[in-house]
Amino acid sequence: MANRAIIYAIYPNKIQEEQCRKTFGCCRFVHNQMLTIQQERYKNGEKHLSKFQANTYCNQHLKKEYLFLKEVDKFALTHAVYHLEDGYDRFFKHLSRFPRYKSKHKAKKSYTTNFTNGNIAVGDDYVKLPKLGRVKAKIHRKPEEGWKIKSATITQNRDGTYQVSILFEYIADTVSAFAVTEDTAVGLDYKSDGLYTDSNGETCGMPHYYRDSAKRLAKAQRKLKHKTVGSNNYKKQQKRIARLHRHVANQRKDFLQKGSTAIAKRYDHVCVEDLNMKAMSNKGFGNGKATLDNGYGMFLKMLDYKLEEKGGSLVKVSKWFPSSQTCSCCGALHPEMKDLSIRTMRCSCGCKIDRDYNAAINIKKEGLRLLSA
Repeated sequence: MANRAIIYAIYPNKIQEEQCRKTFGCCRFVHNQMLTIQQERYKNGEKHLSKFQANTYCNQHLKKEYLFLKEVDKFALTHAVYHLEDGYDRFFKHLSRFPRYKSKHKAKKSYTTNFTNGNIAVGDDYVKLPKLGRVKAKIHRKPEEGWKIKSATITQNRDGTYQVSILFEYIADTVSAFAVTEDTAVGLDYKSDGLYTDSNGETCGMPHYYRDSAKRLAKAQRKLKHKTVGSNNYKKQQKRIARLHRHVANQRKDFLQKGSTAIAKRYDHVCVEDLNMKAMSNKGFGNGKATLDNGYGMFLKMLDYKLEEKGGSLVKVSKWFPSSQTCSCCGALHPEMKDLSIRTMRCSCGCKIDRDYNAAINIKKEGLRLLSA
C-alpha cells in the first residue's frame, strides 16, 4: 500500500469560514490545555499520558467543561492531541525542542480530519468536508480509480486563502529496479548561481524568484512599518506581503517540480552530494540568500520519490567526498580547489575543466561505485 496527497484550492463561504475559524481555535485551545495538563502531571510526579489516554481525557473532561468544543469536528480535536504527543516523542528523541503553547496570531491555522461514512468526497467543482458540507474548489486533478480517502487537512494560508490536502491510499504497482549503466545515470553538483551542473556539462539556470520580487517586498514592508500595529489597515498590508511571499514560493515550487520530472524521465539513477543546506545558508558562508532561494533540498526530495516510483534511485554521496578536489581524468588531488574563487581546475595531466563540471563527473563515478557495491 502507498499514500499520496492531492492539494486543492477551496473557496468557503462566510458560514464555512466561520466554522473553519472555530475549528482552528478549538484545536489550538485543546493543544494548549493538554500541554498544561502534561506539565502539571510532570511537576506532581505523575506518569505522562499517552496519546490515547490524552484523547480520552479530552473527551471525558475538556468537552464536558468547555461545551463549545462539541461544535467542531471531533476528529480535528483528536489530531490536535496526537500532534502534541508527536511533539513530545520528537523531544524525547532529541529531534526537536520542547512543545510550546500556540498563539492565536502566530500559530499555523490548520486541522486534520479522518474519513468515515463518506464524510469526505471530491466532486467536479467541490470538496465535501465534515461540518462544512460541500465547499467550492478548483479540481485540477481527480484521484485514480481504486484510490481510497484516508484523511483531509484544511489550511488557511497567511494571505487568507484556503486549501485542503486530501490523503489517498492505493495499491502501488510493483516495479523492478533498473540496471545500473553509464547511460542511465547522471551526477549532479550543487551550483549556487543556478541549481546544478550535471556530469554531461549541462547547467540548470535557476531563476532567482526571491531577488526578482525583492523590490516589491521591500516596498510593501515599508508601508507596513508606517501603519498602526493591530489596525485593519495593518492586517490588510500583512496579507499583501503574505501574498507576495506565497507567489514567490509557488514560482519556485513549480520550477522545481518541472525540473525534477524532466530528470526523472531522462535518467534512472541520479547521484548527488549529501549536503547540509542549512549549514550552507548561514551568514559565514556568504551566499545564504541564494542557497535558500534555490530550494535545492526540496528539489532532491522531489527527485527521490519520483525516481523511486519508476524503479530508479537517488544515490547520495558523502559530503566529505572530495569531488571538487579530484581530477576527473587522472584522479589526482588538488587541495587548492578548496578555495571557491578558483573556478577552473588545471591538472598536470593536461586536463582543464570547470570545477562544477569536474565535481559532477566525480559524483557520478562515486555514485555508480556505491550502486555496484
